Amino acid sequence: MITNVSLTTVYCLDQDKARDFYVDILGFEPRTDISIGEGFRWVTVGHPSQPELDVTLMTPGPPLDADAAEFMRRQLEKGQMGGLGLRVDDCRKTYEDLAAKGVEFLQEPADRPYGVEAVMRDNSGSWLVLVEPKAFTAEDFA
Repeated sequence: MITNVSLTTVYCLDQDKARDFYVDILGFEPRTDISIGEGFRWVTVGHPSQPELDVTLMTPGPPLDADAAEFMRRQLEKGQMGGLGLRVDDCRKTYEDLAAKGVEFLQEPADRPYGVEAVMRDNSGSWLVLVEPKAFTAEDFA
């Protein structure tokens, strides 16, 4: 029986820079940083309030084939990769704090039927969505 989600992947161009962004800017904690075999490095971070969930910071490469890895690199370089949804207590305040640290935002905080949302990029080009959730029903979208 599946009990929870324990690992998700965010692709990056530089694992050191990505780890520093997630740890120093977003407040995640470093979890794993080991070399496995020739040329493969396993780097994970996680949010302190979610010890059961690791985020792998993966450079495009094996197990992707060469064409897929190149496509992923191009998407990152163009800033067109999806990343994570991050729950926040106060989206507008978090936006101000992260913008002051130099984080690039694609969308300022905006009211949505499901809460307040802002969209930013990490330092590899992946989109991260900040959401201050609120209760909603299907009728809120009509």
